[in-house]
Amino acid sequence: MAARAEHGLKKVVWQKIKDTIIADCRKSEVWKILILDHFTTKLLSSCCKMPDLMSEGITIVEDLFKKREPVLEMKAIYFMSPTEKCVDALIGDFKGKPKYKAAYVYFTDYCSDALFNKMKMHCAKSIRVCKEINISFLPKESQVFTCDKPGAFRSIYSIHSQDKEKTLEALADQIVTLCATLEENPGIRYRESSLDNAKKLAELVDKKLAHHYEIDQGQPKKSKTQAQLLIVERGFDPATPILHELTYQAMAYDLLQITNDTYKYKAKDGSEKEALLNEDDELWVRLRHMHIADVSEQIPKLVKEISANKKQQDGKNVTISGLSQLMRKMPSFRKQLEQKTVHLSLTEDCMNQFQSHVEKLCKAEQDLALGADAEGQKVKDPMRTLLPVLLHPHSTYDKIRAVLLYIFSLNGTTEENLNKLIQHVKIENESEFIRNWKDLGVPIISSGTSFFPFRKSSRRERSLEGTYCLSRWTPVIKDVMEDAIEGKLDTREWPHQCEGPSAWNGSGAVSARQKHKPSALDERRSGSRLIVFILGGVSYSEMRCAYQVTQAIKSCEVIIGSSHILTPTGLLDDIQVLSKAPMEKFEILDEKVTA
Repeated sequence: MAARAEHGLKKVVWQKIKDTIIADCRKSEVWKILILDHFTTKLLSSCCKMPDLMSEGITIVEDLFKKREPVLEMKAIYFMSPTEKCVDALIGDFKGKPKYKAAYVYFTDYCSDALFNKMKMHCAKSIRVCKEINISFLPKESQVFTCDKPGAFRSIYSIHSQDKEKTLEALADQIVTLCATLEENPGIRYRESSLDNAKKLAELVDKKLAHHYEIDQGQPKKSKTQAQLLIVERGFDPATPILHELTYQAMAYDLLQITNDTYKYKAKDGSEKEALLNEDDELWVRLRHMHIADVSEQIPKLVKEISANKKQQDGKNVTISGLSQLMRKMPSFRKQLEQKTVHLSLTEDCMNQFQSHVEKLCKAEQDLALGADAEGQKVKDPMRTLLPVLLHPHSTYDKIRAVLLYIFSLNGTTEENLNKLIQHVKIENESEFIRNWKDLGVPIISSGTSFFPFRKSSRRERSLEGTYCLSRWTPVIKDVMEDAIEGKLDTREWPHQCEGPSAWNGSGAVSARQKHKPSALDERRSGSRLIVFILGGVSYSEMRCAYQVTQAIKSCEVIIGSSHILTPTGLLDDIQVLSKAPMEKFEILDEKVTA
């Protein structure tokens, strides 16, 4: 098998695809064509490679929506979403003169009766298999999933939205397929807030999950498993996705232009190079959650290790040019050295950004977010902390981030003060960057009340944890994860939509006196699961928390997901357009272009 990411969710998804789609392929010795839509292309790319498919009898992979030449002697596998657009494309392939010998159709999720009947009417004779395999989420990492719906943010929080209920329904369907893939029937809780989106989503997931297990191949109704699903809205913790993070992954995605997990950099010879930052890169997995200071120390050491293996004594002051020479001298170590070259370059880029402007921002941001300085002294006047940031020639986005942290620290400010801040940042015509946070339930204008008044009062004490002074903030979701596993979540703040087994305490009902084996990975997987879904986007620092808590509490695996993954500037851009009316004509033209 190819060097696929042998981790968590990705491994589970690939196994399920093999047990359904690939298993059917094995029944025939004829080579097959695999036809994918945009979503299933991403899904399959996340968990397998072309050699994996070739070894299973699939020789060609095609785009459902592109023009394809007929191959009458081959059978075609259609792995697609249950949408009218996909079904119409399938019908087009078999209407009149068929393009393929037969069709094996696999839907990611439940196919409506209307679409099924439409397909049956036009091409029933050509379809050999038609199944719903219940995988409509993307396994981004071993413990992270997304619904691949960045547009859900606008649909749920924009005052102009006309498809909010439809979006919540779609997200619920995707969460249900996650639970089904993991073979979990979790208890469900949600974070109480006046926006009610988390509550509505919890109700939908509960209803759809019950329905799924009732109709699941006529099996007896599945009882609740040792798992819990927590649903919370983005406004629950507005500070985390706005702060400048100094851990490797979060910092890189914040400060550098990384698109579709692809990092572009220049080699010593000036040529443009690309590297994919994913779990196929073992060094990336090892380094991604470390503080940038630790990463900067680790990479030269790792390079020296390889250099020492070949009796190279010039491992001091490692540079990219030095690595290039090593690569030419040691072909057998090429792949390892390429990875280290990538991460040396990535680390240098991050550190250049840090030294040029981020370092000056971090102390102020940390003090505002925590309400105290590195010595533990309370910040008595947040404006004195903010002012140096506003007076320094930082970028507009950086100033907006600092202003927001100032407002969050006060639980809202006065209209007069807000107007002055907007003038300072010079965004009089773009004040929505700040004002629109109210649509997420975050108080911007102080009113004496808050949608999330608990945010600051119920934080865990972490002063004894060893941290860098510019990285003292801990995402609120980490507190929630730990409280959930320890059974400490307040039922008034976290009501049960449906309760799991009474013994669920996040430790697989293991006695507190029983010692856990730190390296027993299989034991962990057979224990309990905590699934966290953040409505409105998850940040990279929150993703890191899932791994940290799982590592600390061996018997509980934490999985975190959302509609999409956030970056600070991306979130600010999404916030800014919430109050703008949709451009209908533009959307219609865009639909034609992508069709």
